[in-house]
Amino acid sequence: MSDFPRILALESSCDDTGAAVLAGGRLLSNVVATQKVHEQYGGVVPELASRAHQQHLLPVVTAALRDAGLTKNDLDVVAVTQGPGLLGSLLVGGMFAKTLALALGKPIIMVNHMRAHILAHFLGRPVPTFPFLCLTVSGGHTQLVVVRSALDMEVIGQTIDDAAGEAFDKTAKLLGLPYPGGPHLDRLAQQGDPRRFAFPVGAMAGYDFSFSGLKTAVLYFLKKETAKNPDFVAENLADLCAGIQHTIITTLLRQLRRAVAATGLTQVALAGGVAANSGLRTAVHAEAAAQGWQVFIPALAFCTDNAAMVAQAAHFQFLAGDFATQLASPDPRLKLR
Repeated sequence: MSDFPRILALESSCDDTGAAVLAGGRLLSNVVATQKVHEQYGGVVPELASRAHQQHLLPVVTAALRDAGLTKNDLDVVAVTQGPGLLGSLLVGGMFAKTLALALGKPIIMVNHMRAHILAHFLGRPVPTFPFLCLTVSGGHTQLVVVRSALDMEVIGQTIDDAAGEAFDKTAKLLGLPYPGGPHLDRLAQQGDPRRFAFPVGAMAGYDFSFSGLKTAVLYFLKKETAKNPDFVAENLADLCAGIQHTIITTLLRQLRRAVAATGLTQVALAGGVAANSGLRTAVHAEAAAQGWQVFIPALAFCTDNAAMVAQAAHFQFLAGDFATQLASPDPRLKLR
């Protein structure tokens, strides 16, 4: 094997099935199959997600190899997300990857999903230099991470309850928006007044986050107002979305400022699905201009779950000789370190 491996990477931590090929540090393909089945339930159903991964894995792998102009025999290594995520989804992807690696006689690399989100920054230009501070925000996680190197990361703050993405989706559901609600709420918020309706910002010491209080506050506020006017939500939807989004972003920025001040790291990165939120992007860029930070945000395609970021993380692990064995197993609560 060369120092510039040809990597096939798989992502199946939740409800998106991804396959990507990275060769010589260059991304050759990135294929994602989404699962529409969950929309009717207003959230991800783990058993249905596992079944859909079984259906999608072979087609996305075939497409990724075709787009890259390679065959499976050209590969040097197979990589897959180990966790965190849904156990059933991780098992499907993990078994597929280990079986393929074993059949080809190739090594396997197991990748931490949150590490992959952070290292998605190295799929484009410009890239941050180590060390830097990363705010990782997704449906399942909200973390502040000091990134000393590709393999040395320290979580200095995280949510103690709901993640930011979960707060977006749950409050959007209370407003009657389709699943996933975050993008719909973001779109409507751009048309509303963020200060018309005020919601509580979770007060946490240090660098941790809390969003469950926001969900409860919105629930009781809507109950009170719709009791007086059944059309309250419909008549005020844009302003409600703007107020909720403003509260979530205010919470994130407050802790981010604290972390920058404490660490002295002024290279600030955003990662995860919520990094695609237009309000958050705008707010972080505005803060950077005021504070003298450098901001790095991946392309939209690399913010949401995808296999390209898994391939990029695997590239760094390959260079470090960080391989797994066939005995390695998925870990739905895998920690970042």
